[in-house]
Parts: sequence; structure tokens; C-alpha cells
Amino acid sequence: MNRRTGFSLAVVATVILVLFQFHPRARADAGDNAADPPARAGRISYTEGSVSFQPGGQGDWLDAVRNRPLTVGDNLWVDKNSRAEIEIGSTSIRLGPETSITILDLTDEATQLRLSLGSVLFRVRHFNSGETFEVDAPNLAFNVNQEGEFRLDANENGDQTVASVFHGAAEITGGGNSYSLTEGQQGTFSGTDQLNYDVAGIQAPDSFAQWSFARDQREDQARSRQYVSDQMTGYDDLDDYGQWRSDPDYGYVWAPAAVPVGWAPYRFGHWAYVYPWGWTWVEDEPWGFAPFHYGRWAFVRGGWCWVPGPAAVRPVYAPALVAFVGGITIGVGTAPVGWFPLAPREVFVPWYHTSPRYVQNVNVTNTRVTVVQVTNVYNNYTVNHASNVTYVNQHVSNSVTVVNHDTFVNARPVNQNIVHVDQRTIASARVTPAAVTRVEPARQSVTGVARPVAYRPPAQALSRPVVATRQPAALSRPGTAPAFARPVVPPPVRTVHAVPPRQAQPLERGARGGPAQANAGAPRPAGPGVQSNGAPNRGGAPRPAAPAVRENGARPGGPANGLPNAPQNAARPSAPAPNRNVPRPPSANSQAQEQPQRQYPGTRPENNRPENTARTVQGGDARAEQPAARPQPTPRALPEQPARPAETRPEPAPPRQESRPQPQPQYRPQAQPQAQPQYRPQQPQPQYRPQAQPQNERTQPRPETRPAEPARENRAPAQREDRSRDDKPKNDNKGARFR
Repeated sequence: MNRRTGFSLAVVATVILVLFQFHPRARADAGDNAADPPARAGRISYTEGSVSFQPGGQGDWLDAVRNRPLTVGDNLWVDKNSRAEIEIGSTSIRLGPETSITILDLTDEATQLRLSLGSVLFRVRHFNSGETFEVDAPNLAFNVNQEGEFRLDANENGDQTVASVFHGAAEITGGGNSYSLTEGQQGTFSGTDQLNYDVAGIQAPDSFAQWSFARDQREDQARSRQYVSDQMTGYDDLDDYGQWRSDPDYGYVWAPAAVPVGWAPYRFGHWAYVYPWGWTWVEDEPWGFAPFHYGRWAFVRGGWCWVPGPAAVRPVYAPALVAFVGGITIGVGTAPVGWFPLAPREVFVPWYHTSPRYVQNVNVTNTRVTVVQVTNVYNNYTVNHASNVTYVNQHVSNSVTVVNHDTFVNARPVNQNIVHVDQRTIASARVTPAAVTRVEPARQSVTGVARPVAYRPPAQALSRPVVATRQPAALSRPGTAPAFARPVVPPPVRTVHAVPPRQAQPLERGARGGPAQANAGAPRPAGPGVQSNGAPNRGGAPRPAAPAVRENGARPGGPANGLPNAPQNAARPSAPAPNRNVPRPPSANSQAQEQPQRQYPGTRPENNRPENTARTVQGGDARAEQPAARPQPTPRALPEQPARPAETRPEPAPPRQESRPQPQPQYRPQAQPQAQPQYRPQQPQPQYRPQAQPQNERTQPRPETRPAEPARENRAPAQREDRSRDDKPKNDNKGARFR
């Protein structure tokens, strides 16, 4: 019973599923919005010099054609001494010389580009919550966090990217870390497995940036923004080629300034097969992208004018807002294709696969029409298979364009291959999207009128992987035209995890370092107990290494005591660490460690204070005394009474150390058997100790204060033990003077 029941249920479910799939209404109602084409498309809006593109990442490299629509998988190359511009809605992307770029993803909410080589400068005008704008370079992924203007420069080796934020905010992900940049910052990120960063202010604009900014001004000053949404691709070309005027029936309309005799919309150009829309109109008019992919056309007072949709909404891109006609016979064995522009308030029925929601959006954002109208017309074609809709422009003289099958499929110029059909035949022709849905594309349908060219990106640029934080749609893109397309080779992309924008490490101007370093202006590597800013990390626990250091013989004068502890070192944070690592003798290192030792009697005060006192007496000057105090690092005499009185005086000295040499507290524990040796084992310290360390330390302070001290310093190595007790009180005085 169980087997029979299960089998019966499976059969019933299968039958229902099959009927559901083949029923047009059911398919329409259950249409998956995810399968809809994107509401946006890019276009090649400007070229200068040698610019080539590869549609779908397949086949030959072709000469870039202006107004050619761009979508997922398309490659673009800008050769030497050339430049180009891509527009995607309100976003403008400028490409500098020798730049290779791929469109990895382009949807309603996401724009993802692959930059394997060269320079891109892009302006994101609108950036809403939930949207993504990402540029993937060989060693990092650049994500826009706020609308603004940005630039990326990827070097030829693929191991360095310079990211500039003119306005806005962005996040950089690479090497297992995420960093944030804000307005006015320029970060140089080097390396692949790990990123090293160097953040500075933005430099003066070069010729490429100046050209980009000039293009921005042109867009900002476009008068057409008053009448259309600035998220309409190509609106900025209208001002140069036509005029706006008010019409009593349609509101503000735009009319081209000069057109040839016999001109009609969708007549001067060619048809190309562009994924995922299929048959797409590519116009010859330099101003034609917006009027032929948005809005409607009307024949008013003896001339054509373009009627845009509502300016308050972002319009949905369409491959061509036309209606195809079928049933025209012009000879034996021919299958002509005809079309005419849709008029205002007429419903566009796509010939490519869509959901009912897409049909609603593409209509209500491009003309003033109700959802009820759209639904009725759509069902009329898809469910009832009837064509009882009256179209205004179908009956306008010279409005319907007809070409033969070869012209349509092989992307030949339409205006040169028009088939003349009498008006009575055209008026009675049936309007149906099926006139083109069954037309199979050829190889030329994809390439269009573009000619193959030799300039293309270097092989390493095409094969070089880039870092991405999201899975690109180009990896799963099907072939452009299955009948002839080569297997799609997905672009090389390495996907990594990105942290939320608020968790990225903020970088400030002057910050340098790598993944393990903090955000600090001083990028030099610091010891485990030293912060990247040059001050000792008082909370750091790098001292366990100290005992080994003491075994080597480097006591308190280890790596740490040179930089932060001594007041002289505080003045020069960079050099002191190596030079001031005092060798075993208590002469030079004593001062730097002395102060911490005073507070920590457990340290060795003997060397510090006797030597310091003797030197102070000789020098008489606090500055001169300071170098002498350094040799005192063997502070074993601290417990001695003279050391304590000196300690009382230097108590003010510790504030000095805190203000400048914050490390002193750290070094104090270092002066203890463990803390100081830790810094010594650090990379350079042992080497500097054997070097004429006492002399170097002494010599450094001498030029700062007095010349007489060097001689005393020379004497110091021999007198270290003798001076041990006398120096301490004087060192205290020195510390107070230095304050």
C-alpha cells in the first residue's frame, strides 16, 4: 500500500508540474524575478584613441563602438595614449591609458568591475542602502561605502594598487584584512598575500584626472536633468544635439536639432544580439542612447519628438522600445522583419523572457501608463495570443522600417538596406513579438558592425586573478549565442571575506604598516613592547624574552631603553633604538633605564647612580649629564641610600619620561631582569651594542649640549665602576634640569 500510494502521488505531482510549466498564464504568474534582465545597462559613451572591447569575454577584440550597450562579461581595453568612458545609469567610469576592465556583475543593486591593469576614475552619484559598487584589483577589493568620486591605479606587476577617495568613503579588503578610507585620502597598498599600506593626502590631479573632472562638470551642467532622471543612461548628450520644449499633450519633449531626410526613430543603426536581452538596437546617432532605450516617440506637428517617462523614478533600460510586425511578404523565401517606435501611453511587450513584474516596471517608468493597462495588453499577447491593440505610430507615414532577414541578423546598417512596403500592407500587418523571438542570431549578430582590431590587453592582464568580496555573476554567465558561441571562460577571481564597513580598520593620513600594525603615523616596526607610534606599549607583554637577553649581556640598555626612556631619545624617536642600546657597561644605558630603576629598586642601581653622579659633577650641565647617565644602566646601587635621595629628585623626571618617553614604565620593568632584555633581543639591538655604543650615545648628546662631554664619555668606560655612586645624585639633578 505504501509503495502504491507513494507512486500514485509522484505521478500526480509530475503531471501537475508539467501542466503548470506549459501553461502560459501559470508561467507568467510564477515568473522568477531573479531571471529578469537587469534594469540597468552600461554603454560606451566616449572613446579617444585606440579602444577595443570583447563582447561576453568571447571571440575577437573589436573596435569600440559608441553607444554599444555593455553588460555582464564584457571586456574593455584602452590602449596607449587613449582614454574611454563608460556610463551605467548615473555612474560614470573613466578609463585611462593601458587599462583593462571587465564587467563582472551588473544588476539593479550591484555593480562589480574587474580591474586587472591600469587606471579607473569613477563617480557614484547615487548609492542607496543595500547597493554594492565594487572594483576588484589584483591584490585588493575596493567597495564604495558612500556616494562620491574615487580612483584606482593597478600596476603592471599586479602587486600594488593606489586607491584615492576624492569624495565619499570606501573599504579596502585584501591580505586577510579590511581597511577604510575617507575623503581626501590616498592609500598605496602593496603585496598580495598580505597588504602593506601607506596613506597620504591626494596629490595634484594629472591629465587623466583633469579630463575626468571636466566630464563631471559637463554632466552637472546638463539642462536635461530638469526633465529626466539623472539615473537615465545617456541623458547628458541631449543638450548638444536638440532642444526641449513644452507640448500641451505630452508635457516637456525633446526634438533632435538636425536629422537627415527620411529620418525616423530606429532607422539609422543596426540590430545586435546582446545578452541577456537578445535583439538590441545600436544607434548611429551620438545622442541616441537615452531616446532609443527609454521613453516613447511621438509624431507632433510634422516632426518627431521624444517623450521621456516620469523624472522622479529611475527608468528601466530596454533594448529597444518598439513593436515588431509580422506577416509581411516581400518575395519567395524571404522573411522580412519590420518595426516602429512605440508612442506615449502604449505598452511595451518584451520579446525576451521576463516576469510580469518586469513588464510593469519597464512600462510605468518609461511612459505614463497604468498597471491595469500593462496587465491587459501583456495578457492579450501572452495568454490570449491576440493582437487587437491599436498603435498610433503604425499608421504614421514613413514610421515603419522593414529589412530582410540577412540585414537584421548580420547587423548590417538598416538605413542602407530598407525594404519598401506599401502603406496598406504595413497598416494591416500583425503586431507581435514573435516576429523576432524565432530569429536565431549569427556570429555577426554579436559583434555588430565593429571590426576586429589588433590592440588588446596583455595576456597576463587577462589571466591575472583579482580579489573579490562577492561571487561575480560573470562566473555563471551562459554563452552569448548558444548556436555558435565558444565555451565561456569565466574571469579569474579569488573571492575573500569582507568585514562589515563599521568593523574595517580606519586609516588616517600618515598611517603606514601592515596587517599586524596599528594605525599610526610612524610606520617603522617597533619591538613587541613598543607601539607603532614610537611610544612604549605599557600594557604590552613582550618582556618574557628579556631573560635571554640578559644572558647575552645586554642589560637595561636593550632595544627599548634607547628610544623612549632617555629624554634625548624622546627627541629623536627613530635613531635612538640602535645607537642607544648600550652594551654591558653601565655607562651609556644607565640614564634611560635609570629613571624606571629609581621607581623600581629591584633593578640594578649600582652602575646607574655612581656613574651618573660622577658624570654630572664633571659635566655640570644637565644635557651633558644625560649622555653620561646612559652608561649607568647597571642600576644595582638603587637600594643604596645615595640612590634614593637621587630618586626623590628624579621623581619629577618620570613625568618627563611619561610625556615623551612613555616607554619608561615599560622599560622600568625591562630594567628588571626580564623587561629590558626583551628589547635587546629584538632584531637590531645586539648588533648596536657591540658597536661603539657608549661613544655613540655620548657623542649624540654632546653635539646637542656641550663638546666637553665626549671626552668624559670616552673616559666613562674605564671609570664606570668608580663613578657608580657619585653619579646618582647628579643624574637626578640632570633629570630635573632636562625637564
